[in-house]
This record gives sequence, structure tokens and C-alpha cells, in this order.
Amino acid sequence: MTPDTALAWLESLARPDPRPWAERAAHTRAHAAALLAALGHPEYRLAVIHVTGSKGKGSTALYLEAILRAAGLRVGTFTSPHLRRWAERIRIDGAPLADAALAECLGAVRPAVEARAEACPAHPPRFFEVLTAAAIACFAREAVDVAVVEAGLGGRRDATAALSAAVAVLTSVELEHTAELGDTLAAIAGEKAGIFAAGRPAVLGRLPAQARAVVEAEAARLGVPLARLGEDFTLATTADDAGLAVALHLPGEPVITAHLPTLAGHLADNAALAAAAVAASGLVPASNLPAAIAAGLAGARLPGRCELVSIRPWVVVDGAHTAASARALAALLARLAAHERHLLLSLSAGKDWQAVCDALMPGAARVTATCAAAGRSLPAAELAARLAERYPGVPLVAIEDPAAAYAAARAALPHDAVLAVTGSVYMAGIASAL
Repeated sequence: MTPDTALAWLESLARPDPRPWAERAAHTRAHAAALLAALGHPEYRLAVIHVTGSKGKGSTALYLEAILRAAGLRVGTFTSPHLRRWAERIRIDGAPLADAALAECLGAVRPAVEARAEACPAHPPRFFEVLTAAAIACFAREAVDVAVVEAGLGGRRDATAALSAAVAVLTSVELEHTAELGDTLAAIAGEKAGIFAAGRPAVLGRLPAQARAVVEAEAARLGVPLARLGEDFTLATTADDAGLAVALHLPGEPVITAHLPTLAGHLADNAALAAAAVAASGLVPASNLPAAIAAGLAGARLPGRCELVSIRPWVVVDGAHTAASARALAALLARLAAHERHLLLSLSAGKDWQAVCDALMPGAARVTATCAAAGRSLPAAELAARLAERYPGVPLVAIEDPAAAYAAARAALPHDAVLAVTGSVYMAGIASAL
């Protein structure tokens, strides 16, 4: 397939399916397993670190990639969603695939997909199952030393659950995707703990008590050794002008010092989870671990994740689209010496827009509403109308085209103000490219 025909085929698999998620998800893991089997089980040739969580899994995956590469390992990374193009979801040694390389990967898996669709015509494979298999096959072909794999939705019924990971990472649990994963923290935690492999270690972030009880029970059932942030390993941070100085104490290790080029305190937790996961994997000798962690974290770059684009005026680009991630972004904005807060918002349809905006809107001097992805994001006028009703008195403007909205928001930004470009990963991707 050419890049154009490959991407058109992939996008055809991503079209909305009106059937209930549970009905579709019942086939997801089996589809992924069948595709991998048809490809000769490329997953058997890989060490896998598997990351799930309500938030923070993408940044944790990128920190894992950075540490492992600093240790001299060849790393394949599979994350989602992408900021600008599909091929960004599959990375080899920190570089996204070229479109031609993605087309080659998809071409290799397509016969298996079509055979599976014939065997299961009522529920053929969907794009995430296909892309997961293509990524794993690509990593095996490139002979990476380790694959860092971010789960899609949940864990237990996700396509990535067809893999057996050397280490599992569960970053966080909050109420999200409740229609699919359940409407309690316990139910969601049970889905995410579904990535645990019997006898293999797992690393946990700071979980609510209700979620932690479920996760620990599942770990005990499977004989999974746990390393818990704040208990089995600890983290201390100090802010400076260039980011965060980090002191990390891993189990059985002396304190490791590192520097993170970010002002976002919540990202330090994700960096600690990544470091603990690398330690638990045994892929890096203990003698090399402190240097790899320090070098990896210092050099890690996370586009669209609390990304500081400019200073005076400040422009921060972040894909926050949950209440927790919006609160974390608001905390970062509050630490800047800016006299006004401006927002450029695009929110995906179906998300809890009120929870996101309640964290970001207090004190906002001006808001620009836009639509980052037609068909997936709220129209700009509709978003502006909702904001005007819920937050009366805040100056609002609606500009449908996101590039034009970004230009207008920056033009209206005083020298001593901050503009936060946020609300969706799609918006973060557009702003990062401008």
C-alpha cells in the first residue's frame, strides 16, 4: 500500500460504530491475539512494559522511553492518541515512523485483518486492534530491546491486553469513560488491573483508597509484586527557574537526583513511575540505573503536555481533557508570575466539559472557543454558548478554525499574561505545530 491508501484504510477502520462498547469490546482482545498469531507472534520476541491509567499514561510512556534510551537500549513506543498524524503513535528510538514505514507495517498486517474479518463478519477488527498488531510487528522487525506500550481504553478488554508484559504500570484511577468502564472507582480499577500478568511486577501511582483495594486484591490473586508511589518508593521535588529538581528513592537504591525540564508537578509523579518501572524490569543493570534515570529525565520532551511554548507572554499547551488533568494545569498556571489568564479551549464531544472548565475558568480574563477536530470536538459557537451560560461575565469569542483561533488568542495576549491552549489532545497537537 502507498502511504495514502494505507492511511485511508486505517481511517476506514476508525469510523464510529453505533453498537454498545461492551459488545464491541468483547472481541477486542481476541482480535489482537489472533492478528499477532497470524503474524507469527512477534510479541514473543519483545520485552514489554505496559502502561495504563486514567491519566498520565502517555507522559509515563515517554519518560520510560527516555530512560531506557539513555541506558543504551533500542526502544519501540506505542502511544495514543496522536497530535498531528497517525504515524506518531509508533516510535522507534524516540522518532515517529515515517508515513511510508507506517504503510509498510499496515500492509504486512492487512491480510491477517481481512482473514479475521471473514471469520468474524459481525464484529471485524477495528483500527486500534489493527494498529496494535502493526506496532508490535514493527517493533519485532526493528529488533528493539523493549517495547513501551500504552493501553487504549481500560485494560482488561483492551487490544494491548493480548501482550504479556514484563512490568505493568497503573498511573491513576479516576471516574472517566464511565459508560464503558463502570461508574465507580472500584469498577474502573478492576478494568485497569486487567493488564497484570501473573507473577510479573507492577508499579502503582497514587490511587484512591477504593481503587487501591481492588488493585491490591487482584495483585494478590495473581502473585504480582507491587511497588507503590509514596510508600515503596518516594519522590521529592523543588522548583527552580528551569524546571523541577527531583530526588527519587527507589526500593533498595540510594537517592537518585535528576532534573525535569517542566514546571508541572504532576509530571514528576509520572517520571517517578517510569523510573520505578525500569528498575523493576531488570532491563538496566543497577550500576547504570541512576545515570540512565538522570540523563533520561533531563532530556525528556513531552509535546502537548504542559509544554511551555513562550515566556512573557507565557503560552502553555496542554491536552488536559479530564477534571484531574485540568486541575493540574490550573495549578501550574497559578505558579506563573502572570497578571492575566487567557484560555483557548476546544473540548471533545462527550467529555465532562463542565468539570474541565470549572478547574480552568476561575479568574480567566478572556476565553477563545474553537473546534480542533470537526465531528469530534464541540462546535466553537456551541462551546461558547455553554461557557457564557455557566460562567457569565467572562469575555468570550468563538472562532471555528483552530489555527485562526490560536493566532487571534496570541495577538490579544498582553505581555504579562498567560495563554493556556487546552481542552483536548487535538487542540494541543494543532498548537504544537504552529
